Amino acid sequence: MFKRIYHIALRECGIIRSDLIYLFSMVIFPLFIIFFFTSLLEEGQPEDMPVGVVDLDNSSTTRSMIRMLDAFKTSKVVAHYPNVNEARNAIQRNEVYAFLYIPEGTTEKLLSNRRPKVSFYYNMSMISAGSLLFKDLKTISVLGSAGVSQAKLRAYGKTPMEQLAFVRPVNIDVHALTNPGLDYNVYLSTALIPACILLFIFLITAYSIGTELKFDRAKEWMSMSDNNILVAMFGKLLPQTMIFVSVILVYQYYIYHVLDFPHEGSMVMAAFLGILSVLAAQGFGFFAFGLFPSLRMSMSIGSLWASLSFSLMGTTFPVTGMDAPIQALTMLFPMRHYFQMYRICVLNGYPLTDAWVNILSLIVFACMPFFVLHRIKKAMLEYVYIP
Repeated sequence: MFKRIYHIALRECGIIRSDLIYLFSMVIFPLFIIFFFTSLLEEGQPEDMPVGVVDLDNSSTTRSMIRMLDAFKTSKVVAHYPNVNEARNAIQRNEVYAFLYIPEGTTEKLLSNRRPKVSFYYNMSMISAGSLLFKDLKTISVLGSAGVSQAKLRAYGKTPMEQLAFVRPVNIDVHALTNPGLDYNVYLSTALIPACILLFIFLITAYSIGTELKFDRAKEWMSMSDNNILVAMFGKLLPQTMIFVSVILVYQYYIYHVLDFPHEGSMVMAAFLGILSVLAAQGFGFFAFGLFPSLRMSMSIGSLWASLSFSLMGTTFPVTGMDAPIQALTMLFPMRHYFQMYRICVLNGYPLTDAWVNILSLIVFACMPFFVLHRIKKAMLEYVYIP
């Protein structure tokens, strides 16, 4: 049996070497995604995002607010507009992501305690840019009134500590856990890159089995295994498993040792997560072909499942905020369990027992081909490929 697995694996290595689709989908594209995402987010957070200003008051106080806004790392004041309509049109043309509107008489109302209204508008169709600029604009609006209040208290002879106690009676001490720098690279690259790699595994697994029918190699494949579909499956997937495991281990070494991403868990735990996730993704791809023994249908299912995973794995929107049926549905996606294991065991350093549900789920995904082996054997021996 081991000799047959060995010869089938050698045959699969020859197929991989002769077909450029394997080279690009298993090595070049995953490595490109790794270096593309990590270099794109190299700065940690977006910087110098364009912001506009509509300053109808044009006083020293409002100009000071604008200079403070421009001094923020995230925001950069690139334009001044005469009215709100032109600023809104600039947002619609994607020239700026937000603008600050200071009406006429703002300083006068501030000095006379008549509570002027300062407005800011931001584009939330781009969530990251909108959220960060909202924080900057809200901070500037609060600091503008605080600056005037401090000037008045200083004129009354109050000490700096008394001024601070009046302007900011509650001092907030913020401690961000596991990602103290609020680094978007740490947040996004640890989720999006593995999800893309698992997507390639879905597709290549279904493609490698479907092409046996497409290129009329199925009976040769089965004869090499003595019509034992289990031997045929292990022999075919062994080279792919070794390549994908190597790629995901390279990814983990790069982010944890070269880029120094925070991780409380050990590298052994991270490697275990990577290997288990590769096996789970291969199991799902094999299962998809077993359900629909068609190259086109199985790859379509893999693409659909992977695409939904980006929304349901819990990175872009928390699973706890979803409706109960959707929360239950997230258990059907290997990417969700990968992200949970990464968050619990690798990022926070908790023991594997705390993620036993996710480990068990990935093992179930890896074992799913055993439920459809008979269908795949029948397809390889009897089906005729239909384009």
